[in-house]
Formats: sequence, structure tokens, C-alpha cells
Amino acid sequence: MTTPQLPLGLKFPAHQRFDEYVAGENAAAIAALVKSLADPVAPWVFLAGAEGSGKTHLLIAACQQDPARRVQYLPLASLGPQAEAALMSLEDFDLVCLDDVHAVAGHRGAEIALFDVFNRGRAQRATLVFAARRAPATLPFELPDLASRLSSSTQFLLKPLADDERRRVLKARATQRGFELDDAVLDFLFRRYPRDLGALLELLDRLDRESLAQQRRVTVPFLRRIMGLPSTRNP
Repeated sequence: MTTPQLPLGLKFPAHQRFDEYVAGENAAAIAALVKSLADPVAPWVFLAGAEGSGKTHLLIAACQQDPARRVQYLPLASLGPQAEAALMSLEDFDLVCLDDVHAVAGHRGAEIALFDVFNRGRAQRATLVFAARRAPATLPFELPDLASRLSSSTQFLLKPLADDERRRVLKARATQRGFELDDAVLDFLFRRYPRDLGALLELLDRLDRESLAQQRRVTVPFLRRIMGLPSTRNP
């Protein structure tokens, strides 16, 4: 089997840091994660939550916390059938952040590889952080011992921000960048675009670049064009 290219030199997005994460009701999860990163004997952390709850943001923030650390971030769902080989290739790590752990459930080879990473992490006094859509005990693992190992982590169910909180975040970030998002633009955006805050912030970055390049205000017609939607008199 050919070993997949691992994201060793991955350049993480600057906005996916702890100080850019809006905690909402997830402050306890962030505190536990930061403690786990700082203390090698602290419990590892398992983050569960739906799409848009900020799991990936927090895992990437953990990877950026200490530049001196040997870190690996593995998006297991994106790796698909290469997930097993990617897990088997991990070595000499200080921190491993495993995203979309649910993606390996039911794939025995990948489960065995994850089980081995867990045990090696313990032996090396490294730190592992896990994220999945659901808690480990509810995932359909073939290896009962893997579910048990993962369940020994401190578990948190992340709660997505409410729409009014996301609107405040977007308005504040736009103001920081020197432009305004009025209520009409936000109303349109929330009707036509995924509510995932990460995706919304990526779109905000694009709006910032395009509005500067074209010397245009961010209006509903401008937003339509950036999103590739047909223009209309009744947005």
C-alpha cells in the first residue's frame, strides 16, 4: 500500500485559533482542551457535535498553540480509504488532532490503526484530541476496546452558536476589516448560505478581498454576484 501524503507542512488558517473562537456555551470544553495541551498528565479531550459547532476550528487551534510541538492534524473523513495508512504512518508526535473519528467506525483496519495510535500516544506521553459527530460510546465501532479507550477521554458536546450570536460575530469581524454588513445583507446570507460559522467567516474573508479589489460596498447584489447567484429585483 502506498503511504498517503500527510499534512506535515500544512499551513493552518490564521482565523482558526483559540482567540478567534466564539465560545458561546462551550467555554468549559475550551478550558479542558487548553489544560490538556499544557499538562501531559491531564485527560485527553473528545469533542462531539454537529457540523458547524466548531470542532475543526478547535482542533486546528490546538495545533497552532505551540509552534515548537511536533503536531499532526488528520481529517479522517477527507482521507477516506487512506485513513488507515495515515494513522499507521504517525510517529514521533507530541500532539495529534484526529477530526471526524466517526469516519473510521465500522472499518476494522482503520479502527485497529486508531487503537494503536491511542496506545502509542499514552506510551509516549503525547497528547491526543478527538472530534466526531457523536460521543464515542454511540459510534458503531467493531472494536469494543476502541470505544472504551476513546470514552476514557473527557467528553464535551459542543453547541453551535445561535443565529443572533453568529450575526454579531460576522458584524464584528466585518468592522475589524473596515467594512459594514447591514441587516439586509445578513438576512440574505442566512437564507442562502450554510450556517456553519467557519464557512461564513471564509466567505467574509472573500467579501473583504473582493470589495477592496473592486472598490465596492458589500450589498445584497454584490453578495449575490460573489456567491454566483443570478441577479433579481426581489432578493
